[in-house]
Amino acid sequence: MKIGRITISDRASAGVYADRSGPEIEQSLRALYADIKIEAAIVADEAELISATLKRFADELKCDLIVTTGGTGISARDVTPEATRLVLEKELPGFGEIMRMQSFAKVRTAILSRAVAGVRGKALIINLPGKPSAVRECLEILAPAIREGVAHLQGEDPHQSQANR
Repeated sequence: MKIGRITISDRASAGVYADRSGPEIEQSLRALYADIKIEAAIVADEAELISATLKRFADELKCDLIVTTGGTGISARDVTPEATRLVLEKELPGFGEIMRMQSFAKVRTAILSRAVAGVRGKALIINLPGKPSAVRECLEILAPAIREGVAHLQGEDPHQSQANR
């Protein structure tokens, strides 16, 4: 599976601090899936830049799964959901709903997250929170749906694919 991971952060993209959530995405996905190749990017909280990177990962790099981290809150600079919606062909609201529901049990402010997910071409795109521990928790919750969604988009029988992993 080819995976794109995009960290969305003004400060990490400027080198002010190290990206911790992007590497957490890689570590969590490597623990969940046997054979993956990862493309990575760090971009500022700019809607046009986020959308362009999502398009490049889906259309040019042909990633099966694209996972973003950061920019899903309510501050003025948090524009990841809006930028993601600009490139989606189909929205999958269940991803954001389950992440908020499960995260709320641990962190009462999780309902402030505006994460979205959906499909562009044959790519599944998911916005994750910016906190590394939340990235890990959300990917664990979403793993079965990611596996099945990617299989559907690739034209595979998801039940056969799951048996082979």
